[in-house]
Amino acid sequence: MEVPRLDHPMSSPTSPCEDVIKNLSLEAIQLCDRDGNKSQDSGIAEMEELPVPHNIKISNITCDSFKISWDMDSKSKDRITHYFIDLNKKENKNSNKFKHKDVPTKLVAKAVPLPMTVRGHWFLSPRTEYTVAVQTASKQVDGDYMVSEWSEIIEFCTADYSKVHLTQLLEKAEVIAGRMLKFSVFYRNQHKEYFDYIREQHGNAMQPSVKDNSGSHGSPISGKLEGIFFSCHTEFNTGKPPQDSPYGRHRFEIAAEKLFNPNTNLYFGDFYCMYTAYHYVILVIAPVGSPGDEFCKQRLPQLNSKDNKFLTCIEEDGVMVYHHAQDVILEVIYTDPVDLSLGTVAEITGHQLMSSSTANAKKDPSCKTCNISVGR
Repeated sequence: MEVPRLDHPMSSPTSPCEDVIKNLSLEAIQLCDRDGNKSQDSGIAEMEELPVPHNIKISNITCDSFKISWDMDSKSKDRITHYFIDLNKKENKNSNKFKHKDVPTKLVAKAVPLPMTVRGHWFLSPRTEYTVAVQTASKQVDGDYMVSEWSEIIEFCTADYSKVHLTQLLEKAEVIAGRMLKFSVFYRNQHKEYFDYIREQHGNAMQPSVKDNSGSHGSPISGKLEGIFFSCHTEFNTGKPPQDSPYGRHRFEIAAEKLFNPNTNLYFGDFYCMYTAYHYVILVIAPVGSPGDEFCKQRLPQLNSKDNKFLTCIEEDGVMVYHHAQDVILEVIYTDPVDLSLGTVAEITGHQLMSSSTANAKKDPSCKTCNISVGR
């Protein structure tokens, strides 16, 4: 049986049966830690007869929910009225010692059939490791609780954003994408040493590498998708790529049709900002049927290459015409190797703007424009 979606820990439950998980009220209970240590005025009493949960199982994990179940002896099972769940980020196991001893941090649920769903984006973040332990409890007529010993502690990791969550990000990005500007080339800036290395060690072909952890914390492409980053932004007054770059003074340029054409698929990957007024959209271009295409097909929303708000490829009078969104900065990932002979490498005349780099940049979790309510 699933527990209805959680109310905020500080609000009262809305479900008639109150089968929800919420923070314990300070008036009702004073918390003990996993070792059973309680404050002197604790309202929790020990009751050895209550069964201790064991063999805990976590299943159906998403970016902001999971199902939990366990085994327990039938002895005194009918006296159980509540379950206490101690949920902590793995890297922060001992955080409670810095808090006031009476500040409740555990979750409580009415004793419902297992497995039950724990859901709540205010205490669960995507792609994050957690530890969890469970107690059984019996609420007494005076409001106090009798509790079992804590179960064993187990670990699990929440999932990435699903296609549903990414579609929510996509819809937010569409709102601010702005009008479309024409462009003709994709480009990639690096240091001279990078291109020398490609020529000498990789037979002139730039190789895909694993995407870093910049952008949304729940993005399924971070640390997993292999590709090569390109830009396509043009200056409004010239219609050409800018002469400044944060990534290096040497630029590889390639005609847009060499990377983006009817033989490729286009996917939406992410939408984020870095505590700035401007926003980034990550798009993925993958040759049809390639490993990158199969990876994206399972995880990312696919865009219509001819009709979307970010990057389009349309044939007009036998010629491919390309447009990009003006009001967001597009980061385009191409998932296959690219030979330098398909384009040109030259030194730019502008400056190297190191402060503009997005390498491993963390997303602003407070931005209302580019966040959704399932963690950051």
